[in-house]
Amino acid sequence: MNLHPKKTLIKETIDANKQKWIDLSLKIHAHPELSFEEFQASQWLTEPLEEAGFTVKRQLLPELPTSFYAEWKGTKSGPTIVLLAEYDALAELGHACGHNIIGTSAVCAAVSLKQALGDIAGKLIVLGTPAEEEGGGKILLAENGWFDDADAALMCHPRDKTMIFRGSLACVDVDITFKGKSAHAAANPDQGISALDAMLHSFAAIKQLLPALHKSANVHGIIRKGGDATNIIPDHCEASFLLRAKTREELALVKKRVYQAITSSTEAIGATCAMEEGLTYAERINNRVLGHLFKDNLEAIGVEVDASDIQSGIGSSDIGNVSQLVPTIHPYIKIGEAITHTPAFTEATKSEEGIQGLLQAATALALTAYDVFEQPELAEQAKEELAATLSTKGGI
Repeated sequence: MNLHPKKTLIKETIDANKQKWIDLSLKIHAHPELSFEEFQASQWLTEPLEEAGFTVKRQLLPELPTSFYAEWKGTKSGPTIVLLAEYDALAELGHACGHNIIGTSAVCAAVSLKQALGDIAGKLIVLGTPAEEEGGGKILLAENGWFDDADAALMCHPRDKTMIFRGSLACVDVDITFKGKSAHAAANPDQGISALDAMLHSFAAIKQLLPALHKSANVHGIIRKGGDATNIIPDHCEASFLLRAKTREELALVKKRVYQAITSSTEAIGATCAMEEGLTYAERINNRVLGHLFKDNLEAIGVEVDASDIQSGIGSSDIGNVSQLVPTIHPYIKIGEAITHTPAFTEATKSEEGIQGLLQAATALALTAYDVFEQPELAEQAKEELAATLSTKGGI
């Protein structure tokens, strides 16, 4: 390991205070909170930032009461770097996506940088972004200008391998309400219009449609309400679908075809339907300039990096919307062999490997931020790369 003296100081600062960060991650893990409800985690993450002298603002939007903004401004002008903290958990599974590690690593990196350096040429921000699992907190923050001044956005996600570049799919949630006419199923079925039949026909139509959609497309659906009694023709049924595609442009085409299939199936039964969309998650743009800095820093502290370069993953995240606006990285740190969103991964995020991954992620985040502050031309190169990428795909 051959680090610049200041980088060595940053790493030593993290190592010297590691128990504080381990305890914080484990405390968040032990008290999982769902999207929009992360009140304890938000408070616990902002406390060390305030203690370190960051200026902290809470509840950045009325609809995001657990969001926060913590700022450390140096005495000289320079890049604005945003470290992203996630901290919501999954229903039933707890921290099966490792957001206790994500949130803690961002705060650890920021506080350690300030303690080690004392001053910077630029501005360091930790942005608390709730509701990644359900709700798209980063999308709401982006739409309301909280990334407007950022030159780079950095975060690190735990998983079963350490890798830098992995894409994600664009996606949107859709809730559908089917309306028919109630009648007794045995006495006068001819007087009813089955909302359930409309819904089941819609599911069948979508299944038949899938082979004709773009190869990156995928559509999942569940029935939320199928009726109240077996001898009553249902007049009200509900379903939810998740639509994905490689890009937002392809997603728009998938959505159009799926909506046509649902509407036609519903009308054929004589029922009606109403569709309500959630926020659209954009595909992720991995910034190569920043990504290679992060890779170099991981390797400099002895972490082996998987060379995989996956342009389009199978999942989706609101980090995609940020990456369309600001040079962004979303690398991964290995914490074991388990797959995310499983009980085994919940255990991994509090394990010895999880703790090791937390400290490695925090160190690499801090060292990458240091690189950009010390060489502000890197921020410009990262922005030029993003602009070039967007120009070939039409922008957000």
